[in-house]
Amino acid sequence: MIRLLLADDHPVVRAGLRAVLELEPDFVVVAEEATAEAAVVRAGRGDVDVVLMDLQFGDRLDGIDATQRIRALPDPPRVVVLTTYDIEGDVLAAIGAGAAGYLLKDAEPGEMARAIRAGTGDTVLAPRVAQRLVRRSLQPDTALSARELEVLGSVAEGLSNEAIGRRMFLSQATVKSHLVHVFSKLGVESRTAAVAAARERRLIR
Repeated sequence: MIRLLLADDHPVVRAGLRAVLELEPDFVVVAEEATAEAAVVRAGRGDVDVVLMDLQFGDRLDGIDATQRIRALPDPPRVVVLTTYDIEGDVLAAIGAGAAGYLLKDAEPGEMARAIRAGTGDTVLAPRVAQRLVRRSLQPDTALSARELEVLGSVAEGLSNEAIGRRMFLSQATVKSHLVHVFSKLGVESRTAAVAAARERRLIR
């Protein structure tokens, strides 16, 4: 049996996932958690094979940070992100944190089951997400790096260069350098225009 942990802050979503997944003969849901913090703790008990992880929670820890913490555990379970967002920055951050899959919540049950059963070392992506990454690979000169997307995401939150530097452990000069590259790649001249362009292209939330 493949033992599953469902991490999502919506009870209805968790109930729906449980109902669908337990139709599979080799799946059993051993736990549900409504916060990312609780999911990390529960995953550490050693009786979970795969965590289905949402990205946004009401608590301070998000699904990407939770994924990174889970993957740092001794003999960690695989983590498959299951989210509403096909945002490029989220995809890169989730994969960088160690997620073995990135699926959207409109995924067919069979697609979800295949991602859960995938072997260690395999990365399973929703078709729409895979297409985004292919397009990105075909435009390497204009694609924003994961770090540039992270900086721009912080700009979108209204943080100053100084605050971004503190959050990301970067000097203000490095933050400014990242933004210069972002402006150039997006063809804009201001922070506001960069955020608007990135949101329009679904690079950040």
